[in-house]
Amino acid sequence: MVFLDYGHNLWLAAIAFVVALVAGATGLTLTKDLSEKSLLQRKLAVALAAITMGGGIWSMHFVAMLGLQMPVLFYYDAAVTLVSALIAILLVTLALILLHFTRRTKATIVGAGALVGVGVLAMHYVGMAGMQLCQPIYTPFGVISAAVVAIGLCIMAFGVAYGSPSSRNIVIGTACFGVAVTSVHFVAMAGTNFVALSGTREIGLLISNEAMAIGVILSSFAIFGTFLWVGSTLLMPAGPEAAVPSRVLEPQATDQPEEVEAPLTWLPCERDGGKVRVPSRDIAFVRADGHYTQVYTMSGRYFCVWPITEAAKRLGPDGFIRVHRSYLVNPSKVSLFERGKDKGRCSFGAPGLPQVPVSRSHLKDALTAFS
Repeated sequence: MVFLDYGHNLWLAAIAFVVALVAGATGLTLTKDLSEKSLLQRKLAVALAAITMGGGIWSMHFVAMLGLQMPVLFYYDAAVTLVSALIAILLVTLALILLHFTRRTKATIVGAGALVGVGVLAMHYVGMAGMQLCQPIYTPFGVISAAVVAIGLCIMAFGVAYGSPSSRNIVIGTACFGVAVTSVHFVAMAGTNFVALSGTREIGLLISNEAMAIGVILSSFAIFGTFLWVGSTLLMPAGPEAAVPSRVLEPQATDQPEEVEAPLTWLPCERDGGKVRVPSRDIAFVRADGHYTQVYTMSGRYFCVWPITEAAKRLGPDGFIRVHRSYLVNPSKVSLFERGKDKGRCSFGAPGLPQVPVSRSHLKDALTAFS
């Protein structure tokens, strides 16, 4: 068996890495703060993120394959190539569903990262199986190395991006995702040899490198377009709710004689990578966000690592009440309570501060508190 000599175009390898980075940045940004959205918006965001990230994995692979330099002409089977793209999109979809429609824990984050790693690996080898007039020959070491890199780096990427939601962590997670997808390809290729074949064994139509280049260009334009749309959306003014003061919320000094007060109750929060203690008297409501919570004051929003059950234990003695399984409200901050037939809603009188729903099971407590 005579193995073919081959090499890679470094420019196309660099472009492939950029495609992977942009796909990761778009997908991770699209799925940020989804718990604030309606169910329909969450489904649409997850679907678009899955198509972007899965399509980015596929595009990165075939941009790099366009740079594969061999002494023989080769083609791709259209059916197998399409299946490879669908595999990547499907496994990324399953990973995002696990993250955004189940309780998010360390185990689910690891599971989601592993699913994406398997998707990257499966996409690569299925895509390689579509080569015609040229057959890849794999080594066990190459396959095992690619699997370890794929799963390990994807778990790291998702662990960083979803472990503690912040813009900085999304940037780091994007870098890990880009390195993971690109590394898998070239680690796998390093453990692959090629032999020339005299005939084809295609299932569908044959695709030349020129036709593949057109497909990859179109998919990359779609990914970059989505990235620009997401980026421009994030750069737009976010309204009063996003205008959070940078100071740490602590009791204000006064010239009045000191009074003996009960110890100040507060929640441990984070904002812009910094630790903040938010006093209970400044909190309007607390909203569950998976295994964590979002803490809303009259002027801004904070992230808290506590689950809502722990926040309720801390804030209960200060008069906070549960009005919904996902909401804890400070009655002193409620400016208007509106009752419907069997549920209600609370308003807070601050521009940009969302209303809080009152569920049927908690309506009685709300009526007592706001009467």
